[in-house]
Amino acid sequence: MRRLMAVVEYVGTRYHGFQRQSGLPTIQDELEQALSALEGTPVSITYAARTDAGVHARGQVICFDLARRTIPAERIPYALNHRLPSDIVVVRCREVPPIFHPRYDAKGKLYSYTLYHRRIPSPFWRDYAWLVPRQLNWDAVQMAACHFLGRHDFRAFRATGSSAKTTVRHIRRLEVIPGKDLSRFLIEADGFLYHMARLMVGALVWVGVGKLGPDIIADALRRPYPHPIAPKAPAHGLCLEEVLY
Repeated sequence: MRRLMAVVEYVGTRYHGFQRQSGLPTIQDELEQALSALEGTPVSITYAARTDAGVHARGQVICFDLARRTIPAERIPYALNHRLPSDIVVVRCREVPPIFHPRYDAKGKLYSYTLYHRRIPSPFWRDYAWLVPRQLNWDAVQMAACHFLGRHDFRAFRATGSSAKTTVRHIRRLEVIPGKDLSRFLIEADGFLYHMARLMVGALVWVGVGKLGPDIIADALRRPYPHPIAPKAPAHGLCLEEVLY
């Protein structure tokens, strides 16, 4: 038996998230079906991030065990991709030690979030970016974003249903990249709570349109509010860029 790690890209639009759900299409189901067909017996995977319905990934990491040794690790992506739908692609694969776990061994994750600014919605960006029809006050957004950096209690930036033992997380990087048509946020942390990235972006956009002052972010982190301070950003603008080891 050998353990393999693979990096997977996918468009999450037509799936009910990554994690298997009975009777619903998920990324995990598609990957396990392809792996089971390749191996000839049922194969289960573990994964680094449980992305939600509509969320995309360029750098999801999965791990699985295969008994067959006839296919070299570097050829497994080619063997899997013709068994997968076109919106899921295995980019690369390599053997790892038997104790490797894609979630527990991760040192952090990097997400991006994309906005687009048009008065009329774009059919090209409707599944990949949040339509915000006006430019934001980027000076205020940048000021607010700085408050997130460092180690804080993110209780005010998590959705109900989280099973995390602690709400303290360390934001290592929060980059604000304004643009005329497309704008992006890059958020790197040692871990994320349930809907945390989307709630952070939602708060920053509310600051940018003047519904919140920049200092409300610092206040919510200093004495955590019992509920989110702004609506969460839509899922389709979020992308898991990289899992850090």
